[in-house]
Amino acid sequence: MSERGRAARIVSYVVLGVFGAVVAVAGALVQDGWFPGGLLLALAGCAGLFYGGTKLTGTRVGAVVPAGVWLVTVMFLSSTRPEGDFLFANSISPYAYLLGGSMAGVISATLSGPGLLGPPGARRPGAG
Repeated sequence: MSERGRAARIVSYVVLGVFGAVVAVAGALVQDGWFPGGLLLALAGCAGLFYGGTKLTGTRVGAVVPAGVWLVTVMFLSSTRPEGDFLFANSISPYAYLLGGSMAGVISATLSGPGLLGPPGARRPGAG
């Protein structure tokens, strides 16, 4: 793989990680506020990001990076603070969001295939 392709892949992983954190925070705010539509919207955002990462990079890491950052962010948001504040309510919606988002990450990681950046080491058609 060329140095330019390697740099593009690393940048895409960093951007996907940032998007994973953003989707986690947005989903945490929406999933219980507009139940059940908010939960479905949050899960669709997770699935779209994770599968999109797989299709962008053409590797499983493209789904694992945003899913891992998403999971860490959601776990951080679900912990209570010394002041007694927490972001997730005590209902079924946060559990469905955590389980559904985790399942979306695992499913997306197993559905890897050729993507926009191509599989590692492969040449794209029309490339010099």
